[in-house]
Amino acid sequence: MELGTFGAVMGFASQLVAQLLEFCETADSLAADGELKAALRSLSEEVAKEGAAMEQARRENVTEMILEPIAGLSREQYQVTLTELTAGADADILEMALRLLERDQRFFQESASKLPLPEVARTLRKVVQRRERSLLGLRALAGRGKTDIT
Repeated sequence: MELGTFGAVMGFASQLVAQLLEFCETADSLAADGELKAALRSLSEEVAKEGAAMEQARRENVTEMILEPIAGLSREQYQVTLTELTAGADADILEMALRLLERDQRFFQESASKLPLPEVARTLRKVVQRRERSLLGLRALAGRGKTDIT
């Protein structure tokens, strides 16, 4: 389904944020490694703040964007199927977290380039920057070998 309006893009962005937040909370309760748990908690706090910032940007700019068409974005491009996580499956948790962050980074980058309002695009670019930092941190955890992710 095409995300052809400002409202559709921002609504889908909210869904992605909610999915990542729910994943982080569930994964934190199942992870065994303390560093992974800390990274998931930190990511969860960051994502909650981003969700609030995006909602504020949506509310403040909805009247200006209501009729502005947006092309080239569809939900299907950003679908990630979540696998069931099990307690102590840190490698699976880490792999899924990386997939979700990479998906979010791609969506928010592409959305920022298509939305004509600079304030909203700036908010989305900030999300992209934070996702990059989170990806670097999780990739460092994956690279340390304790979770058997390559």
